[in-house]
Amino acid sequence: MKNFEFHNPTKIVFGPGKIAELATLVPLAARVLILYGGASAAKNGTLDEVRKALGARTVQEFGGIEANPTYETLMVAVGQVQREKIDFLLAVGGGSVIDGTKFVAAAACFDGEPWDILLQYGGNVTRALPFGAVLTLPATGSEMNAGSVITRKAIHAKRAFKSAHVFPQFSVLDPTKTYTLPTRQIANGIADAFVHTVEQYLTYPVQGRVQDRFAEGLLQTLIEIAPKALAEPEDYDTRANLMWTATLALNGLIGAGVPQDWATHMIGHELTALYGIDHARTLAIVLPPLLSAKKDAKRAKLLQYAERVWHLTSGTEDERIEAAIAQTRAFFESLGIQTRLSEYGLGREVVGAVVTQLQANGMTRLGEHQDIDLEASRAILEAAL
Repeated sequence: MKNFEFHNPTKIVFGPGKIAELATLVPLAARVLILYGGASAAKNGTLDEVRKALGARTVQEFGGIEANPTYETLMVAVGQVQREKIDFLLAVGGGSVIDGTKFVAAAACFDGEPWDILLQYGGNVTRALPFGAVLTLPATGSEMNAGSVITRKAIHAKRAFKSAHVFPQFSVLDPTKTYTLPTRQIANGIADAFVHTVEQYLTYPVQGRVQDRFAEGLLQTLIEIAPKALAEPEDYDTRANLMWTATLALNGLIGAGVPQDWATHMIGHELTALYGIDHARTLAIVLPPLLSAKKDAKRAKLLQYAERVWHLTSGTEDERIEAAIAQTRAFFESLGIQTRLSEYGLGREVVGAVVTQLQANGMTRLGEHQDIDLEASRAILEAAL
């Protein structure tokens, strides 16, 4: 097992009715900005619950954060924070809203051009405004980590940053807030959490037995609950397990002390930036051909994955690996997620465009071995057609 440091300061407040605890979680003297996405937070009553819990505090609101939060929109929020002397942020929504809030928290305190935060992957962030979150969509794990992904429309760029200064102070997780979400968003959330787990698990063995078993348990849980999560939106136990699994998939625990991949995400980000495909769906497109392309380098863990997650024990090693990859693709498709670029109306022109963007953004050595170069990315994309 590799050396590691693990620290996660985010307080999780889990269960129905817990939004009321904002009354004590947010400082009484705070000047609060609530950040949210579209109209759903208002329609389902979540915003009203938040406003009620905040009571007599000075509260302002900023809506319209996109599903892929954009630098352009978030800079408007930064202006409001600075102009109104806001000193506490509250994200109400899914991972995109929370990601956006992290950027606003850092950018509002940043000396210089805020896009540099993304260009330096957060290494130049020295302080940020405190913030909390009310999670309404289980998917990204952003509610319990220090990472964020931001899109800049003007240059078709999607960049990530990470900083210990942007851990949420707390996150309220009420599974009942997921009941009214569209099936598409639940499917995306399941796929996103699944791939987050895979990116930290399907690499090479380092005797991280606890991390492996934990990751396998998360994957098995997602597989088990997926049908009911889609078919029975008000089944509390299913939605509670989905929400907590998605959080645990990317709160740093299963990735501590083990190698991590993230090539699927880096290639997927470019597909989203260029073509607007939902983030989770780009992952479902890229992951199967990437696993096929790297099956030799990932052989030991793919065989472990085949046996422990998909219970595949018969056949040759290659047959079991191919069957596990096929099961992975079939799982995504069982969620109603297409796994081929052609199913999104895209053709061979995508390959060159994405490779060009990968090169422009410095994504020329990806994967746990840094052996996915531009030609390897090209081959993966061609296999995804």
